[in-house]
Amino acid sequence: MAKPAFKRILLKLSGEALMGDDAYGINRATITNIVEQIKEIVDLGVEVGVVIGGGNIFRGVAPAASGMDRATADYMGMLATVMNALALQDAMKHIGLVARVQSALNIEQVAEPYIRGKAMRYLEEGRVVIFGAGTGNPFFTTDTAAALRGAEINAEIVLKATKVDGVYSDDPKKNPNATRYETVTFDEAIRKDLKVMDATALALCRNQKLPIAVFSIFKQGALKRVVMGENEGTRVVV
Repeated sequence: MAKPAFKRILLKLSGEALMGDDAYGINRATITNIVEQIKEIVDLGVEVGVVIGGGNIFRGVAPAASGMDRATADYMGMLATVMNALALQDAMKHIGLVARVQSALNIEQVAEPYIRGKAMRYLEEGRVVIFGAGTGNPFFTTDTAAALRGAEINAEIVLKATKVDGVYSDDPKKNPNATRYETVTFDEAIRKDLKVMDATALALCRNQKLPIAVFSIFKQGALKRVVMGENEGTRVVV
């Protein structure tokens, strides 16, 4: 049996990915499908850290946040990611996957604080570690949190799960002639503003020589194919 191409990964999930076709919130069938895909690669021996966004929950309060102080709105978004992390952990428990939630904000009644050494030990024990609350600081996206945690846990690659099956030269929904990149360099992604991740996350991954793979979490089997090193999605490299 072929071995995975990566021993340890950091999976970045957007909050919107949990909505499915709903307007906001968490779609149970969608989250179950996602955790089943994660279990599939854990069963192959891959160590998995997850950073989750909060857009699916924050979208519901966004109108009220209009005109709000940016730092306050960002802290609200961080709390939304903790809610998603707990939902993800619960869904994993239902299919026999052991997960731990670590929060960059201290909410010790519901999640343990982020401690790098503990996270590393959990990964070595085969547990999934879900990192909530972003970096714990306003003005930073969960993309940047994914790059940061990926570097901290010595992940071999950051996998960005999206609704699109890779990085395109243009918006494929608007331009039918848009082409998918198989590989692209960090410098090219930044120069062409290819919307892989925000510039801070891209720069951090580039400096740490931490590659990124962009793929669709809704394409069945795509996560496993990326982990096995097959031609799936787009690879961003130094």
